[in-house]
Amino acid sequence: MIIRLGYVSTAISLWDASPSKALTFARFGQLPEEVRYEKLLSVTYQNLLNTERMIHYNIAHDIPLYRFSSSIAPLATHPEVKWDFVTPFREKWLEIGALVKKHELRTSFHPNQYTLFTSPREEVTANAIIDMEYHYGMIEAMGLENNALINIHIGGAYGNKEETILRFHESFAKLPPHIKAITTLENDDKTYNSEETLKACKKEDVPFMFDYHHHMANLCEEPLEKLLPEGFATWERIGMKPKIHISSPKSEKAYRSHADYVDPDFILPLIHILRSIGQDIDFMIEAKEKDKAALKLVEDLTKIRGVKRIGGAVLEWK
Repeated sequence: MIIRLGYVSTAISLWDASPSKALTFARFGQLPEEVRYEKLLSVTYQNLLNTERMIHYNIAHDIPLYRFSSSIAPLATHPEVKWDFVTPFREKWLEIGALVKKHELRTSFHPNQYTLFTSPREEVTANAIIDMEYHYGMIEAMGLENNALINIHIGGAYGNKEETILRFHESFAKLPPHIKAITTLENDDKTYNSEETLKACKKEDVPFMFDYHHHMANLCEEPLEKLLPEGFATWERIGMKPKIHISSPKSEKAYRSHADYVDPDFILPLIHILRSIGQDIDFMIEAKEKDKAALKLVEDLTKIRGVKRIGGAVLEWK
């Protein structure tokens, strides 16, 4: 079994490398009109440069998975600002995409919790579509339409799971087909559990993004030995290896919060199930220490008999 690992957004081992430098609408409004656009350009360009640094870091350390920041282009979806974040940087976007493709990195986006298709308010759904179009626009700018994915949660239950999931399917149908084609759905730690999310994935024909920590915080009746193979089958349409989100609890009291690093003992039961299934897998590490957590987990797992490190963040488990 081969396990590949990656991390989210920022390699904190690098100095001042955040690809999510912000420009708030309040600050934007305080600026003189003649410099507002230049400020948008300068912040976005810095985020693109830092994204490129992240890709080079991943290549140098042989880390095959990376989740892009959703905040590369500030205020791109704000109704009073919306601006063309692609044209001024077209060459830089394509350079980043070319690096990703050349080195066969697996990349993705994960919009925030406000990108919802379950709300009874039509404007929330409309904004969710705008946000998904923004993420797709970045993917398209990099030329990664056939490589990258956008992952979201189903969303809140609004006091009635059965009624809300029907509304989710109605709202999700409004998403443009080319965006839906690269969308995945992830199980939640409070509302829609793994079994419920997998059912929605099958109905929508989208891949199931299994989050192990969320699953342990919000258990379902179906055992993982049965659920995981069914979930992995949803990836067959897009021809990609299944991916799983990995983190461990900060504490028993703060069980849903992510710890700085991943506790190997927490995820070993999952790995044993994956070995019994015989499934190669990709792990997206969602720990607070990001790249450091991914590389430390590799080192921790390598200490186990039968585990061989065959890349910077790649393991072979015999």
